[in-house]
Amino acid sequence: MLPSMRLLILTASLVSFSALSALPAQADACGDLIDRVVAETQSTVVNRTVDFAEMSAADGMTLTLACGDPSAVGVQFRGETPGDSYYALFGRAGRIATGIAPDLIEAAARRARGEAVTTRHSHADAATALVTCSVTNGSRGPMTGCAVVDKGQR
Repeated sequence: MLPSMRLLILTASLVSFSALSALPAQADACGDLIDRVVAETQSTVVNRTVDFAEMSAADGMTLTLACGDPSAVGVQFRGETPGDSYYALFGRAGRIATGIAPDLIEAAARRARGEAVTTRHSHADAATALVTCSVTNGSRGPMTGCAVVDKGQR
């Protein structure tokens, strides 16, 4: 090979390599979302896959986060009736997933959970999101579960 051709190939290779190394590393969008939910709710990740996380929170509550399009967050409570801390936790986690104010998410969860006591499953609007709650009484006792997802992403 001609010396000028070798120099051209070597130069092109070095320019390509330096351009690739200057690119930012591909972000882990789900990891970032999980980290934000953990920080906001002071929860602990107990199980994680590429696009899903399960977290443990105070008062025996659990959170689930499904990443993607759409992302959704849910909070589960074992017991007769969730207290204010349940709705506050759900509102904070929901804000991370949807960008909607926590008080709107909390209010929708209270409405949906109230209706779910008699219908077992109910929905309520929270700005541009939909809150779904269910109330069950299975072999492990009563449980409330609510989830929020942006309606535009469903």
